[in-house]
Parts: sequence; structure tokens; C-alpha cells
Amino acid sequence: MEHTAKILERVEAFADEAHGDQTRKYTPDRYIVHPVRVMKICSQYTDHVEVLAAALLHDVLEDTPIDKATMQQFLNGIMNPQQASRTVSLVVALTDVYVKKNYPQLNRDKRKALELRRIEKTGSDAQTIKYADILDNSAEILQYDRGFGKRFLTECKAILTAADQGDPALRGKALEVVNQGLDSFRKNR
Repeated sequence: MEHTAKILERVEAFADEAHGDQTRKYTPDRYIVHPVRVMKICSQYTDHVEVLAAALLHDVLEDTPIDKATMQQFLNGIMNPQQASRTVSLVVALTDVYVKKNYPQLNRDKRKALELRRIEKTGSDAQTIKYADILDNSAEILQYDRGFGKRFLTECKAILTAADQGDPALRGKALEVVNQGLDSFRKNR
């Protein structure tokens, strides 16, 4: 099987192709910049290829036409079967279930509450990736969408409070950023 750097290079290319022409919500950047930043944050806390690959792929099942079987098949070609299966299971754990499309009868608050309960039950590696995702998204939302930012950061704080099984240092850093953001809203009333 391939060396970790080569695997991650191929996973990044797969994720970039899967996201296609998608861009970040607030910038013209290709979508892949976000998963790459999430992976780089995770790489400061772990060197497990499955975690780093899942960080690169964390939005693929949720936001692209790629399905679990296609992802598994791709990963089987570049990792051993256990690594590939573990990576897919992490991506599945990071994929929102309670989305508006599937639960149109529920408002955002109810969907987010159900999602919080689901995330709380995920394993430590999935929660570590979620912390990195929150850290990256929080910086962007504070810069570009303060109107939605308070609600978003409040939801993130609930996740970080409930989902406490991931890397404690990364969780602490994400909580610090989220709390600073929420404090900035309190000061600007």
C-alpha cells in the first residue's frame, strides 16, 4: 500500500473532484480548501491516516453525489481494507443525518438537537475531526457572516460541550475560539 502522504494526496484529489465546482459559502475559494484546512488541523493532533483521510472526505457524502460504496471502492484501491473501512465509517459518523431535505417537518432547532445527540455518540476520532471542522468554520463565519454567526457558534458550543471524547487539546482550542466569538457578540450589543 501507499505511503501516508501519497494516500492523502490521492484522497484530496478524490474529494476535490467530488466537490466539483462547489465553492465556500462566503468566498470564491474551491470547496476543497476547507477539508484541507480541517485535515491540517487534525494532523497537529494525530498521524492516523484514516483520521486524516476522513477529515479530507468529511463533507463528501453530505454535499456531493458520491455514495458510501463509491468512496469505499476508491479507498480500497489506495489503503488496506481495514483502513479504508475505518475511513468510511468516520465519514459516515461525520455526515449529518437530520438535514432539512430528509426531515422537512422539523425546524432547524429540532434538527440540530437530534444531530447533537447523534454526534455525542460518535467515537473519539470522529469527534476530533468535528472539533477541527468547527474550528475552521468558526473563523470563517465570524469574518463573513456575523448575522448568522451567533446562532452558529451557539450550536457549535453545544456540540463541543456534549461531544467530549475527542482530542482534549483540540477540543479546548475549538471551545476557546467559539467562546471568544460568542463574547464578541456580547460586547457588541
